[in-house]
Amino acid sequence: MASTPLSLILITLNIQLLLLLLSPQTQAQTSAPAPSPSGPLNLTAILGKNGQYSTLIRLLQETQTDIQIANQLNNSAQGLSVFAPTDNAFNNLPSGTINGLTNQNKVLLLQYHIIPKYYSLTDLLTVSNPVPTQASGQNGNWGLNFTGQGNQVNVSTGIDATQINNALRQQPPLAVYQVDKVLLPEELFGAKSPASAPQAKAPSSSLNNSTNTSAPASPSSGTSAGGRNVVGLGLTLGLGLACMGAFS
Repeated sequence: MASTPLSLILITLNIQLLLLLLSPQTQAQTSAPAPSPSGPLNLTAILGKNGQYSTLIRLLQETQTDIQIANQLNNSAQGLSVFAPTDNAFNNLPSGTINGLTNQNKVLLLQYHIIPKYYSLTDLLTVSNPVPTQASGQNGNWGLNFTGQGNQVNVSTGIDATQINNALRQQPPLAVYQVDKVLLPEELFGAKSPASAPQAKAPSSSLNNSTNTSAPASPSSGTSAGGRNVVGLGLTLGLGLACMGAFS
């Protein structure tokens, strides 16, 4: 009979332990380490919260590049690094620079601001240049060059260069960095820089040469005309002398 109270105590303790494990508070504590779903990343939403990126957002939406970026962010293990020009950066471009591009070239320009891999600012100081972007042509992907020291990172394209001043987001799988210049790829803007005027003027110089070459011919005609005048004068003098001899 003495064992009955002990068994009841054990049963009571087990019930209390079971109730404790099933309580909502215990369940919440047990599941706390598991990360909660954060939802899909949205680049345009990040840019919109920070302001001064209305031109970039408009171009992303007009070309549907924002959809491509969203698909990559949520389906790629590599992540993305985006360099976001401010509205002032676009305003400082020569008039017609963006509007003069075809829709396909606008897409390429936007893709040139995207690296298909997540890079922190520290990572960008140790990369091997040039770093391939998402923009590509017949010769492969177009690249960006990174230099810097300490906390300062510079990015250059071969046409322009600027500092990376601010990280709007720096957490895998997405890094978004503010840049104060639009990154202009040589493949789109460098081909227009060589002047073609010297080639256009080449035919005119050959015409001048031909004109100058034929110019000395006119003195020869003048000389032949002068020779005829001398012959005529000689005949006149000869006739005059003959007449004087006849009268004498």
